[in-house]
Amino acid sequence: MALIPNYLENRICLNVLANSVENAKECYEAAEGHVLLGVLSKDYESDESAIEDMKKYQEAIHNALSVGLGAGDPNQSAMVSRLSAVLQPQHVNQVFTGAGFSRALLGQNETVVNALVSPTGKVGYVDIATGPLSSQQKATEVPVDTAIALLKDMGASSLKYFPMKGLKHKEEYMEVANACARNDFYLEPTGGIDLTNFEEIVQIAIDAGVEKVIPHVYSSIIDQTTGDTKPDDVKQLFIMMKNALAK
Repeated sequence: MALIPNYLENRICLNVLANSVENAKECYEAAEGHVLLGVLSKDYESDESAIEDMKKYQEAIHNALSVGLGAGDPNQSAMVSRLSAVLQPQHVNQVFTGAGFSRALLGQNETVVNALVSPTGKVGYVDIATGPLSSQQKATEVPVDTAIALLKDMGASSLKYFPMKGLKHKEEYMEVANACARNDFYLEPTGGIDLTNFEEIVQIAIDAGVEKVIPHVYSSIIDQTTGDTKPDDVKQLFIMMKNALAK
């Protein structure tokens, strides 16, 4: 199975949650394969049950699996690393301090391993204290270029910028996109992204020259009755991805 995500025009790959294998297949088809389907480690009581279930997703969606923490929960960091070592998915979600552990256990450089950093309220700076212990301490604000250099040292692939809160941190986000572009690093905006702001958020990253963009759209496109991610919304997001690349 392929370890590299299926990027649209080698630039953008959507990331959405899958509520079931069937829902994952529907969303995969809606995005014509240019999508990663998130399955959350926090939803499982043991590594064994998670691995058994996630393998079913892998088979159904050609390994377009994104092993998730669960609402960015840093306490899931070690479990995500263990699962990913066995599953060899296309995408791994990590906190800042967990990226190196995941890469080492994966034993290869093709799977995308992101690392979570947060806005600080200051343009050009990100908070890297997102691990199980560090998140309980004062924010550790570092220049975004330094954060990227640290992550490259650890073998990470991309910066997961969370929580975006839509476009609340627009100026900060624009500088993060510029930093990712000038340092040849991928970018994953997430948190508060919906059908109204998605295209602008993706466009900012594309215009900045970011090599690979993986926007995460979660709760805003989930059917509150069934818990499924809505395939029709995924289709709309896919159209917006194409629009961003056409400009």
